Amino acid sequence: MPPNPGPPPPYRDHLKQDAPSRKSLSSFAPIPEEESSPSADIDDRFTLSDLSDDDDHHHNHNTGGSGSSSRSSSSQIKLRRIDNHHSRHSSTASKPAYAYPASNNNSARPSDVEAYLSSITAAERELLTAAHQFELSDDDEEDSDDSDARSVSSDVGLRKGSKGHHRRRSSAFKKHTPHMGWGWTTTTRYYYRKVWCRALLVVVLVLGALVWVFLRFAARGGWDAGRVEVDMPPSESWFPTPQGGALEDWADDYRRAELLVRSMTLIEKINITTGVGWQMGMCVGNTAPAELVKFPSLCLQDGPLGLRYADLISAFPAGVTTGATWNRELIRQRGVALGEEARTKGVNVLLGPSMGPLGMMPAGGRNWEAFGADPVLQGVAAAETIRGIQSTGVMATAKHYIMNEQEHFRQPYEWGIATALSSNINDRALHEVFLWPFAEAIRADVASVMCSYQMVNNSHACENSKLLNGILKDELGFQGFVQSDWLAQRSGINSALGGLDMSMPGDGLRWADGKSLWGSELTRAVLNTSVPMERLNDMVTRIVAAWYHLGQDTWERPPPEGNGGPNFSSWTNDEVGWIYQGSPGDETYGVVNRFVNAQGEGDNAHWIIARKVATEGIVLVKNDRQTLPLSRRPTTGSGAVFRVGVFGDDAGPAMGPNACADRGCNQGTLAMGWGSGTAEFPYLVSPFEALQSAWETEIELSPYLRNAVMPAEVADKDLCLVFANADSGEGFISAGGIHGDRNNLFLQKGGDTLIETVAQNCAGPTVVVVHAVGPVVVESWIDLPGVDAVLFAHLPGQESGNALMDVLFGVVDASGRLPYTVGKSLEDYGPGAQVLYEPNAPVPQVDFQDGLYIDHRYFDRHNITPRFEFGFGLSYTTFELADLHVQGLQSKSRLPASRPPQTVFPPEYDAEPPRNESVLFPAEFRAVPQFIYPYLTSMDGTAAANYTHYPEGYDQPQPLSPAGGGLGGNPSLYDEVVNVEVEVRNTGPRAGQTVVQVYVSFPGGVTEDGDWVEVHEGARRSSKVKLERMPEPIEFPSRVLRNFTKVALEAGERQTVAMTLTRKDLSYWSVREQNWVMPDGEFEIWVGQSSRDLPLRGEY
Repeated sequence: MPPNPGPPPPYRDHLKQDAPSRKSLSSFAPIPEEESSPSADIDDRFTLSDLSDDDDHHHNHNTGGSGSSSRSSSSQIKLRRIDNHHSRHSSTASKPAYAYPASNNNSARPSDVEAYLSSITAAERELLTAAHQFELSDDDEEDSDDSDARSVSSDVGLRKGSKGHHRRRSSAFKKHTPHMGWGWTTTTRYYYRKVWCRALLVVVLVLGALVWVFLRFAARGGWDAGRVEVDMPPSESWFPTPQGGALEDWADDYRRAELLVRSMTLIEKINITTGVGWQMGMCVGNTAPAELVKFPSLCLQDGPLGLRYADLISAFPAGVTTGATWNRELIRQRGVALGEEARTKGVNVLLGPSMGPLGMMPAGGRNWEAFGADPVLQGVAAAETIRGIQSTGVMATAKHYIMNEQEHFRQPYEWGIATALSSNINDRALHEVFLWPFAEAIRADVASVMCSYQMVNNSHACENSKLLNGILKDELGFQGFVQSDWLAQRSGINSALGGLDMSMPGDGLRWADGKSLWGSELTRAVLNTSVPMERLNDMVTRIVAAWYHLGQDTWERPPPEGNGGPNFSSWTNDEVGWIYQGSPGDETYGVVNRFVNAQGEGDNAHWIIARKVATEGIVLVKNDRQTLPLSRRPTTGSGAVFRVGVFGDDAGPAMGPNACADRGCNQGTLAMGWGSGTAEFPYLVSPFEALQSAWETEIELSPYLRNAVMPAEVADKDLCLVFANADSGEGFISAGGIHGDRNNLFLQKGGDTLIETVAQNCAGPTVVVVHAVGPVVVESWIDLPGVDAVLFAHLPGQESGNALMDVLFGVVDASGRLPYTVGKSLEDYGPGAQVLYEPNAPVPQVDFQDGLYIDHRYFDRHNITPRFEFGFGLSYTTFELADLHVQGLQSKSRLPASRPPQTVFPPEYDAEPPRNESVLFPAEFRAVPQFIYPYLTSMDGTAAANYTHYPEGYDQPQPLSPAGGGLGGNPSLYDEVVNVEVEVRNTGPRAGQTVVQVYVSFPGGVTEDGDWVEVHEGARRSSKVKLERMPEPIEFPSRVLRNFTKVALEAGERQTVAMTLTRKDLSYWSVREQNWVMPDGEFEIWVGQSSRDLPLRGEY
């Protein structure tokens, strides 16, 4: 890089150094990109980096993935209390793009810390963690005020909204804020007495913590009370990381990437793999450029339903609404629109779609971002979205990989716990349920995968080598790059060896402190060989290959060469703003918003597709006496004016759609959940606004936009429309007593009572409209005689009211179908579907023992009658299915074809780190505070070492998975083996759409060889003994969804539709064979219009 490149190229022409006071310009401090809010309550207890600037540290690195490590220590550990009293609010921060801060040489030695932790008992560690929050330091003279100044207050993260609505959830782990440094300072009696008093205080606090632990958990039978014990071994290791470029699909992109990467310096390679820090660029995630080879900075931006923190964009319907359409083509069109808006705004990587959480827990806070509680529906919708996004040249991101099923305890600092929870799952359920959508995403050629916050089988997802190396990159053949969720990276070396390719947003264990687990630490680790050069080269090559694969090398160059790059700021709506928003004291400012309209125009206006998706995502679940569709010319029969009452605050605009940052409050009509998966509404048409112009004759429209009404206000109405909702979102926001995950499945803010009051007193029919993030329990009112019609409108986005009018008045058919099951109680979904609301261990453990039996599969297995089944929905017309034909296209065989032989090979680079390049900060370099740089401040710890602490077996290549060999797995898994044809007839009076659904029942009596047991050949015990494998029965769900198609027919029209089933559709994952196995026997093929309306049966 140039000796002093200064600010990033996109802003070089209009930067000013002598800026006015920072207070004179608007700046905003948003919620951290993909996930969590910075907070003074960030849990810093024993948060360890495995890299350090200390000169002898290269002998003491953390190593291994999935839990393996090597520790040594030579220096004394000292503990210092964290003082949050002097925390700095991030709204005073500025923002970098491409320049570089000096590394902090006073960082703690993690190897010393780990040595200390390994020397104490588990009980001591637990008490220490519960009693206090410490920062580890090996320098008594370290300036604590400097460290404290880097803390981020609890108000951080609010953009364009009021401050301070993020609250700490766990009072049991509150930190003490008075400043109290610990350590011996003098030998005078006064100071000895002071120290002894402090020691006594520590004893009292520890004893208090012990009492707290006993009262809280012993009385409940211990940490594990109520927990179902299952055999969940720790995640196994899989090393080394498979190199990209081994598949023909990406071969040309890797050849081009290889040429570029060969010309890069070490510094440029580190730039590409490490984000520059939170709020240090225009986007929520930014990499620095490799300017010598003209590889630009990459802009990464949320999200799944529209561009977060951007202007002049669209707020599309949420994932759950999109899944409820069951319309493949429509889902792809929405993806195209998302991609077009991202490209117009200069975004390289769109952080969506979401396919995790899958929805195992119906109360899960972020279920609404994804497409439904079934792996096949989720997989189809995710794949079509990815194809749409990437058709525009924008990289899509499959997230969150994997098992991110609840918000409680996903992050330690959000909940005051030592570390994130562990989602525990067995190998078969992992493959058949939770991995299925990700396999489909990779088949769709997704460029990026985002690893999640929590642990899986007690190994952090972003360093879980089995998940990233063994399954994602080998078995599923993923050729793109793995990026961390924002601050989900928990180690430096372990994550690199475990398969992580890009650290986002670049900050390490704390928000916006300028300290990275990679950055300069990765530079040092590569030089001293603790991270192999081949691993770094593969990280970089994967990122560059994805850039070529999407054709982004043809995009317009950023300034000063062109006008490319992001043309908006995530941090302010003003035209001029701080370039380095997250940097305290930096005065660089310039043009940050160009106000480019990305919403499309004419026939390509994106509101059109947004309205279509919202319309088809509305599910009609009850329609007694054909109350719907409504007439635009209603009459009373007596000649009086027709009176319509509109009830519930969910019908109206309230304080406006963007009143709360990241939609972090439930007010007005609900059109999206909350968190990083949201967008700013350009506008929001509320149901009441749309109703005002819906009728073609004079009516009396009375709004009661509140959730408490008197019977007298209802009694004279000829039609009552009731609106109620249920909201949830990401765990860094609490709203209405909901900390991410819903507390139950009831309607919120008194919605159930409101519906009961209106239905029991309305003079005419009552129509209920529910806007909800997922299933809601409706038992208290669904069977009331006054409730004539019920619509689940989900989260419809900006066109909410218009889409609802299209369905209410019959402009289009009611064609949505439920993407989940509506049970009669939360308990109907089973014990494995319950959110863990209280820690059940020092590291909370969530065991998915019912993993195969998600949603409707659980109801079927236990013969539970739901209120409304998965796939259900009514139309304004009727359909019949007939003439089912099931035809085998291939003969059955137990195993797929062998893994295809490798015909292309990854790039080969020099395995030795460069020794003739300067990696120090260039002379006279202007470093921006807290910007993350690849440069070192000294060469200490960079000497090449015979590094012997790699995980066991690291240099011994793993056997390749027989289930691999192509994008999404072995190509023969996707061979079509069965053709299913059925005739669909519209037998009703009007045009409409239905969804034809295909389910499969596996053969009975399937067994697999089990463990070896001793068997006597004769009747006597003294007879000869031989070893035999005992057969183990293989259980299957009653039926599993395997294909579907949406059919539009005019009245009286009929059409034959054909769908296919693949080998994978008819196979189960064999844990013993580590492959997909098609069992012998007869498969039942069921065809119908919901999971419990399957009138047609065939065999294969």
